[in-house]
Amino acid sequence: QVQLLESGGGTVQTGGSLRLSCAASGNLVGIGAMAWFRQAPGNQRELVAAISRQGLRQYAAFVKGRFAISRDDDKKMVYLQMNSLQPEDTSLYYCAADAQAILSNVPTTSGSYEYWGQGTQVTVAS
Repeated sequence: QVQLLESGGGTVQTGGSLRLSCAASGNLVGIGAMAWFRQAPGNQRELVAAISRQGLRQYAAFVKGRFAISRDDDKKMVYLQMNSLQPEDTSLYYCAADAQAILSNVPTTSGSYEYWGQGTQVTVAS
């Protein structure tokens, strides 16, 4: 079993930055890609960014170079650096882990991820 715990959310002004962190614990031997998703009220959960075991990255189109995902497997951490935040980025952000340890795999759909954190709220004030 794998547990994921997000932190780093909060309220920022438009144009501000936040760094989200996700701490993983449990049996991580079989874990592959890690990802950040977000879900605002009334909306579907959507991919923000994902990173494979080999460091291959996928970003949603709306990121437009503003966000960067990284992982530190030694520390069992995944990060999402978010810059130039906009009000439309306001959402609950979730960390997710893929239980298939395929080195180059970077799934982009929520159904491909078996483990989820509880989420951390990001609010961008206009």
